[in-house]
Amino acid sequence: MSTSSALRNWRSDPLVRGLRLLELRPKRVIAAVAAGTATLGSALALAALSAWLITRAWQMPPVLDLSVAVVSVRALGISRGVFRYIERLTTHDTALRGTTAARSGIYRCLAGGNIAATVGLRRGDLLARTGSDVDTLGDVVVRAIIPIAVAILLAFAAVGILVLISPAAALILAVALAVSGIGAPALAAHAAKKAQEDSAFERARYSEAIVTTLDHATELRVAGRLDQARNRALLADNAAHSAADRAAIPHGFSTAATPLAIGASVIGSLLIGMHLYSSGTMTPMALGILVLLPLSAFEATSTLPDAAIALSRGRIAARRILQILDDAAQKGSGGTTGWDGCGSLSAEQLRCGHPGWRVSAPLNLDGRVSAPLNLDLPPGARVAVVGPSGSGKTTLLTTLAGILAPVSGRVTAGGTELSEIRPQDLRRHIGFFAEDAHLFDTSVLENLRVARGDVTPEQAQAALSAVGLGEWLAGLPEGLDTDLGGGARAVSGGQRRRLLLARALLSPARILLLDEPTEHLDAQEGAQLLRRLLDRDESLVDRDRTVVVVTHQLPADTAVDQVVHVDADATNNSVATP
Repeated sequence: MSTSSALRNWRSDPLVRGLRLLELRPKRVIAAVAAGTATLGSALALAALSAWLITRAWQMPPVLDLSVAVVSVRALGISRGVFRYIERLTTHDTALRGTTAARSGIYRCLAGGNIAATVGLRRGDLLARTGSDVDTLGDVVVRAIIPIAVAILLAFAAVGILVLISPAAALILAVALAVSGIGAPALAAHAAKKAQEDSAFERARYSEAIVTTLDHATELRVAGRLDQARNRALLADNAAHSAADRAAIPHGFSTAATPLAIGASVIGSLLIGMHLYSSGTMTPMALGILVLLPLSAFEATSTLPDAAIALSRGRIAARRILQILDDAAQKGSGGTTGWDGCGSLSAEQLRCGHPGWRVSAPLNLDGRVSAPLNLDLPPGARVAVVGPSGSGKTTLLTTLAGILAPVSGRVTAGGTELSEIRPQDLRRHIGFFAEDAHLFDTSVLENLRVARGDVTPEQAQAALSAVGLGEWLAGLPEGLDTDLGGGARAVSGGQRRRLLLARALLSPARILLLDEPTEHLDAQEGAQLLRRLLDRDESLVDRDRTVVVVTHQLPADTAVDQVVHVDADATNNSVATP
């Protein structure tokens, strides 16, 4: 392999690409390495000086001959703790700054990239990739990059000192350090790789299961499925721990290699030293240094098996993060044609499909595709999409919004295909509001300003009153400025849906695609709200705004223009006009 090919492969390595997300500053990394080197260098110097002091004191010289060495021993003992503290500060500061930069970069990429990148991810898996996986990348700095650099410098220093005393002992130390610093980490990384991959997959499953259980605990309890959901989370957690335990076994063997290497180095140095001392070519002080110095030299390499596992984990985490970033960088609906929101939203022979839920390990993806559908939504249209759960209603909305590409057929806005329209125009004029949209841990007003940043308190209050939250707002201690501590946990399921609906009404979108806006509401209140949404004569939604609502049950007397029946059977989709 040529040098240029090797360099390209190195640059394309997931871990190398992932570390770039941390935006590490060389000065901070060098400072952390310098502090770590000073810490273990103090230990190395302390071992050599202590050996010299012990053997020199055995010769009973004048006390003043030992005073400098005694003070130096004390200084090195104190400096080791000081440098250790500095090294921890600089290392963790570098890692924390890096994880902050990585998360900021990931959020910017996802916000400005192809929305479809995260549509196929369950919330737990997305949280794992932006949370624990980024932390794992930060651990690479603390547990791998800094320790490896320090170990290399200390190994050369220790071997260099012994070369001055005995080249043979230096050779033994070099071989032992190679076993401890290269062989043991390689064994740990190779043996733990599969177990770590399994562990990452199981942790993603656990995050997915626990987030689902926490977010929908009330509904699951009503349906009698809460225990089943909790058991699913418990099984995933146990599987994750089992995978981690499997990784601990080879790690234990690799850890045992360091004590064995220390013993071999010390015994080898002792035998060589005794031979040289008996032949009169070595002083007692040199013999003491020769025997005691290797004990401190291995302090740096003892952490390298953990560093190898941290690198393995970091590569897995980086691969998972880069998957969504690469997907976000792909131009899904990234056209260049402008659109002012005028004209009809139309679908011709549209077939929608979803690639399935993506997790960290390959699965058999759901390749189900809907039946062809023709749909015309002129300005001001009122359309209801009905069908059983899992029939593809939400997939239809995300395709109409330009988030998912059609499997076949075409979707046009104002006569232009969505794939040719600028993404910012699509997002401004077509609003998809998911049933599980996020409520932030901030004020009510700021939660509404997610849809439009210039919403005034008067507009916010009017929107909340329109969706039936006027009395609730009046009872809040600080009104619109009341913080929703815990986000969605601060409100009931019905209040959450009404808040999300108010957010949709305040958005600038001319076409509103609403996914289950009345779920968790009282049956009578939900039916009344649906009628108001789908009746053009009502004042809830402006007459010239198009409204498409996904619902399980449509009230019989709703003044809707069209009803789209979506069925799990890919041959039964239909459009009806009441």
